[in-house]
Amino acid sequence: MKKIAYLLLFIFAAVTAEAASKKIKGIVLDETKSPIYAANVVWKGTGDGAVTDMDGKFAINRNSKTNQLVISYVGYKSDTITISPNKDYYEIQLNSNVDLSEVVVTERSKATLKPRTTILQTEKITYDELCRAACCNLSESFSTNASVDVSYSDAATGAKQIKMLGLSGAYVQMLTENAPNFRGAASLYGLDYVPAPWMESIQVSKGTSSVKNGYEAVTGQINVEYKKPQTSDPLTVNLFASDAGRMEGNVDGNVMFNNYLGTGLFVHYSNDKFTHDANKDGFLDQPKLEQLNLFNRWYYKKDNFISQIGVKFITETRENGQTKHGDDEKPGMPLYKIGIDTKRGEIFTKNGYIIDKEKNMSVALIASGSLHSQKSHYGSKDLQGTPWDYNTYNLRQDNAYANLMYETEFTRKHKISTGISFNYDGLRQESNLPYFDYPDNNIAFAKYRNEYVTGAYAEYTYNLNDKFVVLAGIRGDYHNQYGFFATPRLHLKWNIIEQLHLRASAGKGYRSVNVLAENNYLFASNRIRNLHIGNDLPMDEAWNYGVTLTGYIPLFGKELTLTGEWFYTDFQKQVVVNMDRDPHAIYFEALKGRSYSSNFQIEANYPVFKGFTLTSAFRWTDARTDYDGVLREKPLTSRYRALLTASYQTNLKKWQFDYTVNFNGPGRMPLPSETNPLWNKDFKGFTMMSAQVTRYFRNWSVYAGGENLLGFTQKNPIIGANDPFGPDFDATMIYGPIHGRKFYVGVRWSIPSKN
Repeated sequence: MKKIAYLLLFIFAAVTAEAASKKIKGIVLDETKSPIYAANVVWKGTGDGAVTDMDGKFAINRNSKTNQLVISYVGYKSDTITISPNKDYYEIQLNSNVDLSEVVVTERSKATLKPRTTILQTEKITYDELCRAACCNLSESFSTNASVDVSYSDAATGAKQIKMLGLSGAYVQMLTENAPNFRGAASLYGLDYVPAPWMESIQVSKGTSSVKNGYEAVTGQINVEYKKPQTSDPLTVNLFASDAGRMEGNVDGNVMFNNYLGTGLFVHYSNDKFTHDANKDGFLDQPKLEQLNLFNRWYYKKDNFISQIGVKFITETRENGQTKHGDDEKPGMPLYKIGIDTKRGEIFTKNGYIIDKEKNMSVALIASGSLHSQKSHYGSKDLQGTPWDYNTYNLRQDNAYANLMYETEFTRKHKISTGISFNYDGLRQESNLPYFDYPDNNIAFAKYRNEYVTGAYAEYTYNLNDKFVVLAGIRGDYHNQYGFFATPRLHLKWNIIEQLHLRASAGKGYRSVNVLAENNYLFASNRIRNLHIGNDLPMDEAWNYGVTLTGYIPLFGKELTLTGEWFYTDFQKQVVVNMDRDPHAIYFEALKGRSYSSNFQIEANYPVFKGFTLTSAFRWTDARTDYDGVLREKPLTSRYRALLTASYQTNLKKWQFDYTVNFNGPGRMPLPSETNPLWNKDFKGFTMMSAQVTRYFRNWSVYAGGENLLGFTQKNPIIGANDPFGPDFDATMIYGPIHGRKFYVGVRWSIPSKN
């Protein structure tokens, strides 16, 4: 940590301010006022130019030989503008190549963008990419992505978890509209709270991220951007149905009342009430779900001020358990049932004011809040006897967050960002289990817990003509229970040549642990009867290091993008979930020894021919933790994963065919009992395959597809399913899919924007 801190101080001290060079800045938009990423901005008759970033923005030095600037992008008509000597900022709109009688498609745009200009290793998953599969919600939006895995936490509750860089989603910072979200109580089911048709895009960054959004990103950051009234169609409808019984409807309407004010209203309803028990173990293969989700956002922009506000409400019920006894009928024995009832409200606001456009000087305030209430039960009220027959777990978490930011550019080379932030979490837990009598001074597990974190940060960017970029940041935070801690982070980007880019990063991340709120799926296991929570559990604290090399290789008149990356996460402190010590117990304890994850990935993307793109990737993971003095692989984690995904779109975008196959490698299971092993020590690899066909019409499209086409399912996903009230019952030993083939159909219809 000292070496990184010294390096940060050296960078801040070594680079001095320079006189501001004359430059032109601006933004490139399409007809709907959406930013165009990777548009070319070139001085006419020269080779000097720039490329727009993900927000459509560019900056280019003035040219003494010409005042004509040419802006171009594939599929749009080029534009040439004359630069005034007294004007330094331009908003440029490109029009698509549209004729009255036909649509001319010159090239298919990429659905997943990997910006060349960003210093962080970032992917932008666009709405087009989300439409390539049955993306009902955020949890199903990464099936064609090589970097993010999503799997079930257990075979009973339907809880899903993200894995990135070989570690669970608890170490990935989740954001919506750049505000931290789905923390603590919502971390298990939050992925289901974002319907895919509502999303404009998803940004995925690996490794330590910017210090602007806090200290919690250990292995990466995922930010969701919802559709916005100023850039979205006035009305969009999406209807979905699967042979598994899931019915879903999504409607969003957007309107701009004038040039300054607009609003969007989003409605989602889904119902999955069918009974499925393909493996005949007496338990539902997946829970019965019903969700109503409402969202309203407002947009206001005038002169240099912009403001957005959004309000969201979710109500959801989950039901699972036995439909019949797993073996011979047991007279008088009731069926084991699970019920989870959740209500959640969210609000956010983003406000920004541009002080000086030439210097990109601005001030912004992001604030958000949420109320999350969950009531759940496991077992049966009808039993008489031990208190374990009917377990209850109820929780409520209140959150408030604010981040005040200031940014300015001293020159083209030097930029500074500073800010202060505040976060509050109030957690209330109730249960009928006796260990809820633990003293409240156990920080990671207390019935009533209030966390206050106040922080400040400074981040400096040095940009040498977009060839070499340094992003150095440090923040300090004070936690009311854990005290003060510092978070240094450093990112480097070097364009070795135009076709070869190198990125490197190093930084620290922290995470406050809420033992049961984040792991309450463990109630779907009778291990919960023998729960052990260590005293004085620390904050998770880890260093993350990463190196990425990306090549843009001309091949047969097209460009092959080849990326190789390595990330290493090294924990100094960690709350370890130990399921190896006793197959009938679970331990939460402080790390004693080592814990790390080493992750190597190589990915290739190539447009094989017109309309056809092919992506392949391979990832190797070595994630290990010290369990009871032995350094072992993390359980339920595949050692490798290979991905192949292809997409073909016919001329004039009438048909689209998508195909994806994932090869998931073997891994380790938690240690079984030596005297009576109920599962194997390891699990074997498996393959998942999906496909979809879409037919496009003028304002609507029809799609049909299938998931898990090979029909692989994990055998005996619930241990002891024949006796859920016995000591062996455990639904958390999940490494693969628990449902077989699924087929679905859907319809998308929209009224296109007239802008």
